[in-house]
Amino acid sequence: MGEYEHSIDSKGRLIIPSKIRSEIGANFIITRGLDGCLFGYPMDEWKKVQEKINQLPVSKKSARYFSRFLFSAADESKVDSQGRINIPDTLIDYAGIEKKCVIVGVSTRIEIWSKEKWDEFSATAGEEFDDIAEDLIDF
Repeated sequence: MGEYEHSIDSKGRLIIPSKIRSEIGANFIITRGLDGCLFGYPMDEWKKVQEKINQLPVSKKSARYFSRFLFSAADESKVDSQGRINIPDTLIDYAGIEKKCVIVGVSTRIEIWSKEKWDEFSATAGEEFDDIAEDLIDF
């Protein structure tokens, strides 16, 4: 859980907050996410994602496209001694990260957003939060 603002350096290194590192582990999978962000999964959660995707029918074009897009960009990230990971250029480009980014804890994964995209998403979601909640869940 949580929302953390950090900067990515010129070598593609990003500090993962210690609170998130303690939950996600020293090794995790990072890949393309939805809505223009990156998803990071602890290894055990990644295995669950793989199992679900492996159940999709290969005869369906959308299933093939989705699995290719997700798996082709997947990269095992290892947290270094300074708490950083190295994000591949393809993922940085996909997420539109230039310098500032936001790391968000979302249940069993993390999301890494460009600061600009996060601000845009957050403003829109904030305006619609009550309506979305009404449609999805009863607190």
